Amino acid sequence: MNINEIVVISGKGGTGKTTLTSCLVPYIESIVIADCDVDAPDLDILFNSKKEIIENFSGLDRAQLNKDKCITCGRCYEVCKFGAITKDIEFKEIKCEGCSVCEVVCPVGAIEMVKNKTGEVYMGDSKYGRMIHAKLIPGEEASGKLVAQVRQKAKKYAKENSIRNILVDGSPGIGCNVISSIMGSKKVIMVCEPTYSGLHDLERVYELVSNYPIEVFIVINKFDISLEMTGKIEEFAKNNGVKVNLKVPFDKRIVNSIVEKKIPSLKEKELFEKIGFFQFVKEIIK
Repeated sequence: MNINEIVVISGKGGTGKTTLTSCLVPYIESIVIADCDVDAPDLDILFNSKKEIIENFSGLDRAQLNKDKCITCGRCYEVCKFGAITKDIEFKEIKCEGCSVCEVVCPVGAIEMVKNKTGEVYMGDSKYGRMIHAKLIPGEEASGKLVAQVRQKAKKYAKENSIRNILVDGSPGIGCNVISSIMGSKKVIMVCEPTYSGLHDLERVYELVSNYPIEVFIVINKFDISLEMTGKIEEFAKNNGVKVNLKVPFDKRIVNSIVEKKIPSLKEKELFEKIGFFQFVKEIIK
């Protein structure tokens, strides 16, 4: 089965990426929703999905000391470059980077690298379809691996249930978690704002996406706060052989919908009809 996986990303957080994703969901039939913004997942707030923990995530092995074996020779303390081991041979778990050098140099085998829980994966039902999302424990690493796990589970569920579309709320930025969000997807929607930093962020994320055979769509959020910068973004898109597919105005009605935990494209349908939103939906699902 050929699954249409659409990923919504942005060059930074706070551009309206999740708001746009939520607006798309009710108008895409046969859908699995995946929230891959694992550092700050919040898509489920609007959909009130019933959340079940289906799996603990371990993205990093950490050193564990067997005190019964330890001879306090201090070799592990000497070689640790991250300050995770004290002179008294006490292990500070949060500082451990999982390099395993301490395990290698221990002369009596008192140190072992063990799986460490760094996040949780959730699955639940919403009014519009199955939602799969995850949360990384604050300060933990390997968000790219967790993103990959969410997408894998979304694809598995879609295949098993003959669901045609997967809509992914991707990670912001251009790091490994973003690469993990887009690799192997069919289409990417890049959300930006009409500011100098917004254009710069768009340029960076477009450069990243252009390394992959992915169809690109561009959405300018709050386009009317600077028509000059909106023009520059449209010029950038034209110069790169793509186009701006949707321009969303800065409108208090959209903000109020979010405050009321309502999906803006449902609550303010007339506004979204006016800006060509429903034509945009047809473009991304065809």
